[in-house]
Amino acid sequence: MNRVVFKAFFAFLLLSVPALSQAEGIDSGNTAWILTATALVLFMTLPGLSLFYGGLVRSKNVLSVLMQCFAIACVASISWFAFAYSLSFAEGNAFVGDLGKVFFASMPKDAMSGDIPETLFAMFQMTFVIITPALIVGAFAERMKFSSVLVFTVLWIPLVYAPICHMVWGGGWLAEMGTLDFAGGIVVHVTAGVAALVAAVMIGNREGFPTTAMPPHNMTMTVTGAGMLWVGWFGFNAGSALAANGDAAMAMLVTHISAAAGSLAWMTMEWVKFSKPSVLGIVTGMVAGLGTITPASGFVGPAGALVIGLTAGVVCFYATQFIKRKVKIDDSLDVFPVHGVGGIIGTLFVGVFASKELGVFSGHGFAEGIQSIGGQLWAQFVGVAFGIVYTAVLTFLIIKLTGLVTKGIRVEREEEIQGLDVVLHEESGYTL
Repeated sequence: MNRVVFKAFFAFLLLSVPALSQAEGIDSGNTAWILTATALVLFMTLPGLSLFYGGLVRSKNVLSVLMQCFAIACVASISWFAFAYSLSFAEGNAFVGDLGKVFFASMPKDAMSGDIPETLFAMFQMTFVIITPALIVGAFAERMKFSSVLVFTVLWIPLVYAPICHMVWGGGWLAEMGTLDFAGGIVVHVTAGVAALVAAVMIGNREGFPTTAMPPHNMTMTVTGAGMLWVGWFGFNAGSALAANGDAAMAMLVTHISAAAGSLAWMTMEWVKFSKPSVLGIVTGMVAGLGTITPASGFVGPAGALVIGLTAGVVCFYATQFIKRKVKIDDSLDVFPVHGVGGIIGTLFVGVFASKELGVFSGHGFAEGIQSIGGQLWAQFVGVAFGIVYTAVLTFLIIKLTGLVTKGIRVEREEEIQGLDVVLHEESGYTL
């Protein structure tokens, strides 16, 4: 008799746990996945992007790049908590959120965003605002004051990132118009890429560019960081489904296919043009494939992802050659030609490969209210064009203001020649 009662009581407990979970509105599976995805996206910046960038600069500047990425992670986190989350996702107007969620106001632990805790949603989105200004570091590496980096970040997040985020993901103007951006083609890659190009032009080329060779000092470090980026990107794209479901699985699949295709396409272009494939080329192609699939990852299928990745590897390769060799802009670590151009291509390709009428290349459909490739392409074009113009203008003004605050945005010529590690931090990355 006691055994029967025990079994009945145990069965009751098993049945009541999911019922309690549903009563509270929390989906434990989705919550567990977004917790994991959040850690993966932070892993992209610390240590992934840090090591990727650190290996690409000269040895005398490796610590300065690592320091910038680390400090930006800290500054962006506090900025997001204090006001940028509210400007991005609180109710406001068509262009920016209001201040109703400053310091995460009205966000107790049982507050919900869909079927996951809002605290988790806010933390997941925080990892996006961390990596975006960190990407820009690659444009002014080896010559910008550390104080200027901090001031620039403090200004850029609320003035550029937060309004664009609100317009695309927070229910603002571009979202209402039907612009689709699954995981950050406009919000992350276009804004970072355009800001990087503006910064590179305004700050000027490194001493000796383009006549003096400035090869990466540690490709082993760069490849290690690249591998971490590839893995972390699954959290970036698949996590943006905000659920452990088929959308997340498809986003992960197409992300991987595009990364592989981008790597092989870039490697092949380099092999044909320079007779030998390089390690730097294949990992840069990977990043191009990942950045380009990001806005499309929740809307396209595997065959569409293959085309997107191959296109990214070819177009971003030529964009890099054009920026550095033709117009001679010292975007030191190729932020605009890889992330900016990739983000533009991927966002526009949503207007094509999201269509359900392309056979094996079909995706999962257009935005609500849009019935044609032409209509979705227009919505995508407007989103990209606005993101480019808005980011360029605001970044120009922010750099001007940063220079006034820090009394010059760039280190002195002698300091640049000596290296930022010793000059700005009194440390050296290598002692042997």
